[in-house]
Amino acid sequence: MASARGVISKKSNLGLSPRIRDYYELTKPEVNLLILITTSAGYYLGNPSSFHFSGLANTLIGTLLVASGTATLNQFMERSYDAQMRRTSNRPVASGRLAPRNACAFGVLLSVVGGLYLWLTVNPLAAALAISTLLSYLLIYTPLKRVTPLCTLLGSIPGAMPTLIGWAGASASLNRQAGVLFAVLFLWQFPHFLAIALMYREDYERAGYKMLPAFDVEGRFTRAEILAFTVGLMLVTVFPGAGKAAGVPYLVAMLGAGAFFLYYSGKLALASSRNAARHLVHASVAYLPMALLAMVVFRR
Repeated sequence: MASARGVISKKSNLGLSPRIRDYYELTKPEVNLLILITTSAGYYLGNPSSFHFSGLANTLIGTLLVASGTATLNQFMERSYDAQMRRTSNRPVASGRLAPRNACAFGVLLSVVGGLYLWLTVNPLAAALAISTLLSYLLIYTPLKRVTPLCTLLGSIPGAMPTLIGWAGASASLNRQAGVLFAVLFLWQFPHFLAIALMYREDYERAGYKMLPAFDVEGRFTRAEILAFTVGLMLVTVFPGAGKAAGVPYLVAMLGAGAFFLYYSGKLALASSRNAARHLVHASVAYLPMALLAMVVFRR
C-alpha cells in the first residue's frame, strides 16, 4: 500500500527474538502507522453519524494485514535490488537472514487473511479495494520503478487507497467527498517520495531504479515538482466541501498546516541539499496527521 512506500524512521527492537523481529520488520510497521491513520480518517469521514468502534477496529485489522502482506511481498520481489542499496541492504530478505520462500509465504498468508477478514467482517467493497491496492502496488508500481520515473505517479494511486478503504468500511460506498480525501493523500505523496528520491538518488541508481528523470541531473525539475504539488495539495485541502469540512476554523487550521509544509518545500526548492530533503520528509510526515485531524475535527 502506498503510503507504504518510504517513511524514514528509527526501528525499535521491542525486546523480540531476532527471528520474530525480522518478520516484524518485513511488515514495515512505521509505514503501517501512517496507513492506519489515513484509514481511520477515511472511516470516520465516511459515516460519522453511525460511527462504530467495532467497525473501525475490523477495518483497521484487515487493512493492516493486507498492508503488511504487501510490504512483505514487495521485499521478497525486490530482494536482489535491496541488497545493492545501502539504505535497504540490511532488510531481512536482502541480507539473507530470512529465506525468500519464507518471506513469500508469510506475505501471501497476511494478504489472504487480511482480504478475507475485510470481506467477512466489514464489506466486499473494502476488501476489493484492499486487494486491488495490493495488486496494483506489486504488479504495476514495483516493476515500473526500474522502467520509468512515472512510477511515482502510478504508485501514488495505491498509496492513496487506504483513505477509500476506510471510507468504504464505514459506508460500503464511495462518493465525491471520498474522492477529495483520496486526492489529498494522492498529492501528498509527491513531495514526500520525491524528497526521498533526492536523498537517495545514488542509492537508487546503484540498484537500477529510475525514480528521477535522467535529464534532471541537478534536481531542479524535481524540486519544482515538489513545490508545485505542495501548492496543489494546499488548494485541494481548502476546496469547498473537502471531506465536508468548512468554516473559518477549518480554513485557519488547514492553511497553517499547509504553510508549515510549504515552508520546507520552499527551502528544498531554493537549496538542493540532503538535509533540506530530509527536513521536508519529516515535515510531510508531521503534516499529514495535522491535515487529516483538521478534516475530522471541523467536519460539518
